[in-house]
Amino acid sequence: MAGTVAEGRGPVRYGPPAPGPGLPVLPELVSALNAAARRTEPEPPGAGPELREAACGYWLRRGLPTPPERVVAAPGGQALLVALLGAYGGDVLMPRPCPAWWTPQARLLGRPGYHVPTPAECGGVPDPYALLETIRRVRAEGGAPRLLLLCVADDPTATVAPPEILREACEAAVGEGLHIISDETWRDTVHRPHETVPLSPAEMCPDDVTVLTDLGGAFTPPGWPAAVARFPAGSADVPHRARTLDHLAALGAVLAAPVAAAAALALTEPAYVVERTRRAAALHARVAAAAHQAVLDAGALARPPQAGRHLYADLGPLRARLATHGVTDSMELEDYLTARLATPTPGGHRFGDDLAALRVRLATGPLLGSTPEQRLNALTAPDPLQLPHVQAALEHFATALAVLG
Repeated sequence: MAGTVAEGRGPVRYGPPAPGPGLPVLPELVSALNAAARRTEPEPPGAGPELREAACGYWLRRGLPTPPERVVAAPGGQALLVALLGAYGGDVLMPRPCPAWWTPQARLLGRPGYHVPTPAECGGVPDPYALLETIRRVRAEGGAPRLLLLCVADDPTATVAPPEILREACEAAVGEGLHIISDETWRDTVHRPHETVPLSPAEMCPDDVTVLTDLGGAFTPPGWPAAVARFPAGSADVPHRARTLDHLAALGAVLAAPVAAAAALALTEPAYVVERTRRAAALHARVAAAAHQAVLDAGALARPPQAGRHLYADLGPLRARLATHGVTDSMELEDYLTARLATPTPGGHRFGDDLAALRVRLATGPLLGSTPEQRLNALTAPDPLQLPHVQAALEHFATALAVLG
């Protein structure tokens, strides 16, 4: 990949940000941050007791009892994943496609990373049989696979792994001696929570799973980086937590005290946070469904989005028409659609996908409006799709795709 992708366009340099919420920050979180603004000392590596205890309550409400000594926090998922990869060691396996920031973390540490195809039903989790085949092939070639990264509610595909597929993949990994890092950043953005309930691998394999959650998925704005990790209960993982803290300390990856205060408040999930999370997920569900239909109407392919603020489209069926516009791979497709849609539209090569495949991640946040007032109107409207500015944004989105069909 590094030899075929121009500088600034590959999986390491200038990676695309996660899909933003497109909504103003809750006033209560702003107040918590402001109230702690005079705290000039950073949090200790791994965070202080207030944030770690708030994380324990968050996981307890999701069926994962957790004592504070099994929790570590860091300024964002990227820093935390680097520390975890350094603590556990070994070669890394991950689904294809996967979040844009996973592969760079492994490469930064000089760790071989191997992508495994996903099943037809979902992204985020490797196909169990392909996973076993990849593990055995890597070992036969002299590798040392020790970690599996997976994403229950997935970026980039916006799908949620069915429990049976998730269980089979986890059992295959654990049976081969791999530890699992479960990225659950998007689990609280599920579009239809009464129909789709994400399960954590930590519920299935409690001794073999470390859970990572970046609060930027559902709770805090991207400019306030905060993430938490939950380690297994077994004594064998005590050294891994200690090494993770060592890595965070060596990197200086500690939370600013005001951000930690806001993150702790968000993780306690008072009623206004729960309501905002619910309404934001419902809003993005409506807009994502409309965007998905526009993708299908243009003749492209995409799995129905189930979580997050994005969808993952395959424009392969439009290859001949795209070629007339000089678009023959995902890098060129990224440039072309970014210009047409006037918003970043990262190509599939950013997510470990084949450069020749014509796939892109499409964000729904830009469809909510161009001002904070418009976005808040979309959040509170009985039917956001009837708002003139949302209609105009969706029409522009559909038109940009329709000319390719």
